[in-house]
Amino acid sequence: MKRYGDIVAVNGVSFRVKYGEIFGFLGPNGAGKTTTIHILSTLLKPTAGRALVAGYDVVREAASVRRSIGIVFQDPSLDEGLTAYENLYIHGRVYGLRGSALRERIEEMLGFVELEEYRDRLVRTFSGGMRRRLELARALLHEPRVLFLDEPTLGLDPHARTRLWEYITRLRAEKGVTIFLTTHYMEEAEQLCDRIAIIDKGRIVATGSPDELKSMLGDEVVYMRVSDPGKACKALERLESVKECKVLQGGRVSIHVPSAAQTIPELLEAAKNSGVRVVEVSYRRPTLNDVFIHLTGRGIEEESVDETERIRIYARSYFRRKG
Repeated sequence: MKRYGDIVAVNGVSFRVKYGEIFGFLGPNGAGKTTTIHILSTLLKPTAGRALVAGYDVVREAASVRRSIGIVFQDPSLDEGLTAYENLYIHGRVYGLRGSALRERIEEMLGFVELEEYRDRLVRTFSGGMRRRLELARALLHEPRVLFLDEPTLGLDPHARTRLWEYITRLRAEKGVTIFLTTHYMEEAEQLCDRIAIIDKGRIVATGSPDELKSMLGDEVVYMRVSDPGKACKALERLESVKECKVLQGGRVSIHVPSAAQTIPELLEAAKNSGVRVVEVSYRRPTLNDVFIHLTGRGIEEESVDETERIRIYARSYFRRKG
């Protein structure tokens, strides 16, 4: 648990990550993803509870945790006034690497992320994708057992994002590093992760493989924008073909059915007979976003801006009071 005064940012979160897997942590902004990763990487102390990383307690054995992990932060953290090589060199010295061992490790990591020819260029000249790749190389320089990636592809164009996915997949396959990935991109989580935990408002609401999470829903999901969502669901739930009807934000309902193509005419007829006007209809097979909607009533990519800003404002005030 992590509490800032009366605000609980992370509340009773509990999960296990297997060695050598890519574990995804999904949730909208303000859900508690970054707070959790900061606790696990020893940047924040939990208010209550216990966490182990690579077998070490994050509070009592913080130094051992730090030696065992690498991290790519959500915000850029490279020194733009230094070259790629110099950024890696300083990081390696901090972790105790010296001489030929450090030089060889830098060359290996620059090769891994395909930045050898840019080794002596200033980072300020790098594209966003190149900077992320260099941050990944830096996080791996001291050969960590666990790698934390906090929104690693945020702000990248589709090509750069795909390239970074390739490096992450290779990293697990070639080096066996355990990867803890926070993201709110569904496609990213589905493409990369062995297992996923979905967090919302500081709580874990579901855990499983992408297929296991999607199997929570029916074969297909129909979305309808209607004049009266509550009345529509009451009418549609009487149909044998409807497994579940859920009221969403924006005047929409989601209906879980075995076959959308066969069921939509029946749904439209039932809505009409109940006096509900149907404005829009769409359908698709369940996605991870559908799972999140099912569990929370909103899409995972809908930003919790108000709540996030409220926590930030309170946290700033809280730490000022603490001095």
